[in-house]
Amino acid sequence: MFEMNIRIVNPMLYEKNIDFVLLNFLNSIGYMPRVDPQRDFERAIKSVPYRLFKECFLLRADREWSVEELIAYLGTTRTTLYRHLNKLKSMDLLDERQEGMNKKYRLRYGDLKHAWNFVEANVNLAMQNYRMMVEHISKLAGGEDYE
Repeated sequence: MFEMNIRIVNPMLYEKNIDFVLLNFLNSIGYMPRVDPQRDFERAIKSVPYRLFKECFLLRADREWSVEELIAYLGTTRTTLYRHLNKLKSMDLLDERQEGMNKKYRLRYGDLKHAWNFVEANVNLAMQNYRMMVEHISKLAGGEDYE
């Protein structure tokens, strides 16, 4: 099931530090918790979820990773890794491919811009469904009987 947070944010187009922009982006979509850039920036960019997204999926978008490869690269546990993989999968940012008994993961379409187009389509569909529900609720609240 598609799930993500949506907030109106500054696109930070003039910021040149990729870590600062990416961290803010990942915070705003709900992948990572909000951090105070003055206090927690260094810790946040060294964290497993941040490194997973940036180092494994963004900077190596052409590569598929097995769970074992990701665990070894990130120096984390299977439980921690799956928590973050599942969050990215729920946002439809990852491709998952079965290879024998193992699954491999990569950024959807091997490109963040293309992956984001897929996310936008899901957001648009969700908003259309909400609009239809609001119209339906309004009609029901107004006592309209319709088919």
